[in-house]
Amino acid sequence: QVQLVESGGGLVQAGGSLRLSCAVSGRTLSSYAMAWFRQAPGKEREFVAAISWSSGITSVADSVKGRFTISRDNTKNTVALQMNSLKPEDTAVYYCSSGRGFFSVTMSTHYTYWGQGTQVTVSS
Repeated sequence: QVQLVESGGGLVQAGGSLRLSCAVSGRTLSSYAMAWFRQAPGKEREFVAAISWSSGITSVADSVKGRFTISRDNTKNTVALQMNSLKPEDTAVYYCSSGRGFFSVTMSTHYTYWGQGTQVTVSS
């Protein structure tokens, strides 16, 4: 079993930055993909970024490319999402997730484990 706990959400003005963190526990994730998704009120859950735990290869959604960066720290068992130049449309609950293998990483169905989510609100 894998436990994922997100932190770092909050309220920020447009143009500002936030750093989300996901603490991972429960088992070794060397063959897993780690990802961030987000869900705004009334909208479907949306892929944001993914990273291979073993190789560090990343995939980032076009909507956040150049503004958001995903990274992992194997020694601390954490995954981070650095969000810069935030826009009001980035407002959502952000979820950390993990799934075996780095394929179909943009699909929420690939992921087995999910955190409880952290709220990010960007004011205009």
